[in-house]
Amino acid sequence: MTKEEIKELIDIFSAASIGKIQIKQGEFEISLEKQGAIVENPILACPPPPAPTPININVANDSNKPSSKHENTLTSPMVGTFYEAPSPGAAPFAKVGQTLKKGDTICIVEAMKIMNEIEVEYDCKIISRLVDNGQPVEFGTDLFVVEKL
Repeated sequence: MTKEEIKELIDIFSAASIGKIQIKQGEFEISLEKQGAIVENPILACPPPPAPTPININVANDSNKPSSKHENTLTSPMVGTFYEAPSPGAAPFAKVGQTLKKGDTICIVEAMKIMNEIEVEYDCKIISRLVDNGQPVEFGTDLFVVEKL
């Protein structure tokens, strides 16, 4: 993990209502505990998700969905909740008709209280948005129809 990712993880942990967290990713391991926090019955689960880092969105070509041979469907890379903006009341990351450059954030998918910024893999123009703000999405759910530039 980079220093920025660790700092972001600490900020998220500080704002969360949990008292202790331990993350192991390969050889890297970090354990955080709030001072004075009482941890009752810690929950043991599958390995936790990686720290929030930008995730490239999957691209799926489906002849039944896009109407033009130049259009692609951008899909959700994970299960979570779709958000079009960084916070309630803020302007959306992207609007229909807008052109995005490779690496631009197009939306957020919240998974396990972690806000994952979803980036586009190539320059594109947004043709339509297929999900509503705050809507739960599954892995592979179509989010946007875009035209690759």
